[in-house]
Amino acid sequence: MQYESVQAALAKLNEMESTMAAYQHAMGVLGVDASTAAPSDSAEARGATMGVLSGVVYGLVANPENKELADYLIAHGDELDAASLRRAQLLRKSCEQMSRIPKEEHVAYAVLLNQADSVWRKAKNENDFAAFAPLLEEIVAYNRKFAGYYNPDIPAYDALLNEYEEGLTMETLDAFFAQLRSVLVPLIHAIGEKEQVDDSFLNAYYPVEVQRAFSDALMEAMGIDRTRCAIAETEHPFTAGFNNHDVRVTTHYYENDVASSMYSVIHEGGHALYELGGDDAYNGTSLQGGVAMSIHESQSRFYENMIGRGLPFIRLIFPKMQELFPQQLEGVTAEMLYRAVNKAQPSLIRTEADELTYALHIMVRYELEKQLIGGTLQVKDLPAAWNAMMKEYLGVDVPDDARGCLQDTHWSGGMIGYFPSYALGSAYAAQMYAVMEKEIGCIDELVERGELGRVTQWLKEHIHTHGCLYRPGELFERSCGRFDAAYYTDYLKAKFTKLYGL
Repeated sequence: MQYESVQAALAKLNEMESTMAAYQHAMGVLGVDASTAAPSDSAEARGATMGVLSGVVYGLVANPENKELADYLIAHGDELDAASLRRAQLLRKSCEQMSRIPKEEHVAYAVLLNQADSVWRKAKNENDFAAFAPLLEEIVAYNRKFAGYYNPDIPAYDALLNEYEEGLTMETLDAFFAQLRSVLVPLIHAIGEKEQVDDSFLNAYYPVEVQRAFSDALMEAMGIDRTRCAIAETEHPFTAGFNNHDVRVTTHYYENDVASSMYSVIHEGGHALYELGGDDAYNGTSLQGGVAMSIHESQSRFYENMIGRGLPFIRLIFPKMQELFPQQLEGVTAEMLYRAVNKAQPSLIRTEADELTYALHIMVRYELEKQLIGGTLQVKDLPAAWNAMMKEYLGVDVPDDARGCLQDTHWSGGMIGYFPSYALGSAYAAQMYAVMEKEIGCIDELVERGELGRVTQWLKEHIHTHGCLYRPGELFERSCGRFDAAYYTDYLKAKFTKLYGL
């Protein structure tokens, strides 16, 4: 296709991207609704709708005219600004990738994931892995096949990792996790020999309706604009960002575990701030939203751990907690709460794991995913493999599949290759914190004074506002220099050595 001018081609790109954004918004809202408000038997009808919409999206992206459009714009790159050139590059990449996937497979996979989410939630609640296993087998098979479509010249799992972090490989992750293990495992063992803190007050009765009010207070403390960000309840917390004026966070409340929702709200709030902080100009384009899940997780883990589990934030939020939960926190101080929410002890559930042992949960999932995609582990054998690895890595016995291999939503959503993003994000967050502190001063003092806005502003200027303009590695290096996992291990070693008097 010939274009009269670069401006005419850009107008065509704008039209295509805005149409795509509208369909993705609609499908995203359907997905959020499925997890939060839709009736339990609505999956089949919604699946039909998702099938139709995913077919339309396939036609939009795989249209050969889009590759011609992208090639034309890239060839005239010297006439484009950086954002327009990046959009053209992303269009060509998505067009080439989608074109390799047969349309019927793309549509069938979307329908499968809709069904899998519904079945997984029921299977988890009923501790019934056998009900979910057939769908997981299909999901694994599709991911193996799609990996070959994405990039047949690299190992299948590397191709899947690249869907969440461009350029990431098993070789890189093996070295990264080995570095974490060498520092964290001895530290965890040393802490295991120490007397544990008393965190029993966290497991008193905390009414859900009061926890909801506490969630509002947490989001207010974080500076989240509630006119652009809503909160709902679901089985497994997540965040969905459709543009910087429509972001949805979710949480799950437990009446006898106030810390669970507290830290899921702070974690998902970090994701929300990233989505809310994007440049208005990127809405409706391929540059809107987070550039990679590792960068996204760096924002959520930054707020959850670097800020939320720090003593200054605990002191900031504690008066509100005392106001909402006076009986539950009678005789409890901010310092006691700080020690309780930083208790380091191997546990079953990833989302409730302490900051120190969390990375071991990710390592378990990473190793299992490699085996599933590599074909050395069958889905039917996943529970036994999971249980054995949890014992090996964390020293815990898994009592049932609901608290074992069914606990996460990611596999039901087809997100194989996502989990390493959590560990990388945690490491990125530690380095961001160190660099930020050099530039804006003592972060602890800012947080304790309630000046979290200055922290978020630094993140917005260096990370959020850029959306997908830069590749993830480039974005990180521009703001924080060359990645070094030692920032993360040094931070954890210093924090927990002091906490436990090692």
